[in-house]
Amino acid sequence: MFDAVVQWFESISPILAAFYATVFTWLLTAFGASFVYFFRTMNRSVLDGMLGFTGGVMVAASFWSLLAPP
Repeated sequence: MFDAVVQWFESISPILAAFYATVFTWLLTAFGASFVYFFRTMNRSVLDGMLGFTGGVMVAASFWSLLAPP
């Protein structure tokens, strides 16, 4: 299935592909931000887990982008 998506992106215009990718990331960001309206309070352990996950993502991104050149 992943190969089909890659082939589809390669077959369309680069500008249209960038537009689709931008809309997709905007929708995911809006979806994540919408949880603020659904959950007024949050359990401290859930918040700690979410912060730990995002910290791990940032450490991995900085390692693979900056410290481990291709």
